[in-house]
Amino acid sequence: MTSPTSSSDLSRRDEIAANLAAVEERIEQACREAGRARSEITLIAVTKTYPAADVRILSGLGVGDVGENRDQEAAAKARECAELPLTWHFIGQLQTNKVRSVAGYADVVHSVDRPRLVSALGREAVRAGREIGCLIQVDLDPSEGPADGPGARGGVRPDGVLDLAALVEEAEGLRLDGIMAVAPLDEDPGPAFARLAEVARAVRKAHPAATTVSAGMSGDLSQAVAHGATHVRVGTALLGRRRPFVR
Repeated sequence: MTSPTSSSDLSRRDEIAANLAAVEERIEQACREAGRARSEITLIAVTKTYPAADVRILSGLGVGDVGENRDQEAAAKARECAELPLTWHFIGQLQTNKVRSVAGYADVVHSVDRPRLVSALGREAVRAGREIGCLIQVDLDPSEGPADGPGARGGVRPDGVLDLAALVEEAEGLRLDGIMAVAPLDEDPGPAFARLAEVARAVRKAHPAATTVSAGMSGDLSQAVAHGATHVRVGTALLGRRRPFVR
């Protein structure tokens, strides 16, 4: 016998369902404007600071991809929702001392930005008997900097992406899926995503299977889709304003 559903559960489900419908309409509109098919875009629901109950609601509404950026929170949710048909994306900056934990549940890591992380992630993927998809995080800050110097949003400079991609391609336990980026703060995201599209073309030329371009969030998903994003990471527009993170 199933447990009765509380009115608060129904209210939250209705809220998330309405938000999801609105986000879907935005994605569809962006696809129409870009001359692309809706099927080309994967929606990743970013659930950081929200409970596993929200993940369950999203799964019940047909969302299959979930993004988290803090290992402590993500690991607990992945365990609690282990029976759900979900792909878990780790989208935050990843410290090497968290790699063993992340390798246990993440299907795709979006923030690969240095050789040391590639080595650690590959080693832990092999230890866990898993293959982990990797996205090279690209620093889109237009200011000059060293090839491997992270900007405010993190990532490797565009001229260092192919070298890092080659390391991922060669690493046991890892799969090079493509690239990821966050538009720089205080800049029109359109030109930034245009720069990312150039990097994506270079990566695909060298690694034809690396077709993923993870770009665009609640505020700039339309510009990302216009410039070739295949995955958009949406949190606020789906679940509301972030709650304070409590350890």
